[in-house]
Amino acid sequence: MVTSQELPAYQGGSPSVLRLSPLLRDLQSRAPLCKVRTPAGDEGWLVTRHAELKSLLHDERLGRAHPDLANAPRYVRNPFLDMLIVEDAEVARKMHAEARALLTPNFSARRVLGLMPKVEAVAEATLADFVAQGPPADLHGGFSLPLSLGVLGELLGVPAEDRGRLTAALARMGDLGDPEGGRRGQRELFGYLEELAVRKRAEPGDDVISRLCAAEPSDARIGPIAAGLLFAGLESVAGHIDLGVVLFTLHPEQRDRALADPKVMAGAVEEILRSAKAGGSVLPRYATEDVEIGDVTIRTGELVLLDFTLTNFDRRVFDDPELFDIGRSPNPHLTFGHGMWHCIGAPLARTQLKTAYTLLFSRLPGLRLTAPADEIRVPGGQLSGGLAELEVAW
Repeated sequence: MVTSQELPAYQGGSPSVLRLSPLLRDLQSRAPLCKVRTPAGDEGWLVTRHAELKSLLHDERLGRAHPDLANAPRYVRNPFLDMLIVEDAEVARKMHAEARALLTPNFSARRVLGLMPKVEAVAEATLADFVAQGPPADLHGGFSLPLSLGVLGELLGVPAEDRGRLTAALARMGDLGDPEGGRRGQRELFGYLEELAVRKRAEPGDDVISRLCAAEPSDARIGPIAAGLLFAGLESVAGHIDLGVVLFTLHPEQRDRALADPKVMAGAVEEILRSAKAGGSVLPRYATEDVEIGDVTIRTGELVLLDFTLTNFDRRVFDDPELFDIGRSPNPHLTFGHGMWHCIGAPLARTQLKTAYTLLFSRLPGLRLTAPADEIRVPGGQLSGGLAELEVAW
């Protein structure tokens, strides 16, 4: 029997950004749910397989609620994640449903289609600035992150001159080694977004914060909702741009096929979403009642780690999952979650990725990595779990 002290230490991520770690592959082969020790030092259930994750994403007995907040087990120690946990399960469900109801209309097919010109304009301007730096250059800091920030800024209605404040505050919020700095960054971000809401009430525009103001009377509530959108969307899109470029440079024949046909590019985006981050995209949740699944019982109050990307390498669902194949069909990856936890910004994220890859490799056909792909590592200490830099040349 494995004792508490002997639990495998789940750190998320992988030694290589494009391969499962031996530990994650071993856990997945053992059972659909495995008890692990989290980076915070607590115990939790890691969901390793596709079917069980999909089932739990539909289970309302998992949520952001714990009856003893001070002693609730944690995935990581982070003030922003802690703020999202409440004591009452019904309150947590209501808050989640209300936030989705407020935000979902902003990501309808019509609105995303209407954003296409803005996405393309931001991408063009970002690429021009990036190319002007000359090679070699950091793709993450010079293109991927500015593109993601530019699109989110346009979407939310954040003036261009203020967007640097957002990234600085978000970086502080996500620093796992500095809790006080995280709290300070959170106060700065929420304060700025509340100030922006006041301005939008006086002079509304065609943006998310203006529409939130029309539906939500409290400026204090708008801050956390908009911050959550930024936290979920900024580094996630930037990270997938980075890792998609890595995959395309490793597979030039598939890159060329995708560039020649928008439908093939759409399939390539899905395969990048599936395979570009082998473990570590974790949604921590708590059981608000006992849940029986995968031959185990998750007890009330226990922590459950929903790792969307690990399950994308489940051999029960995906043939040869570590093979990059833009023609993979079907491709039921869970990178954007599922059910009530499905990412409402998924259509816009797909649009950004398709635009970024097409523009980068069309304008810079010689785009290449300056170091071997197997040397690329995700640095620790940040909640986002993405690359800090990716040096390229062309």
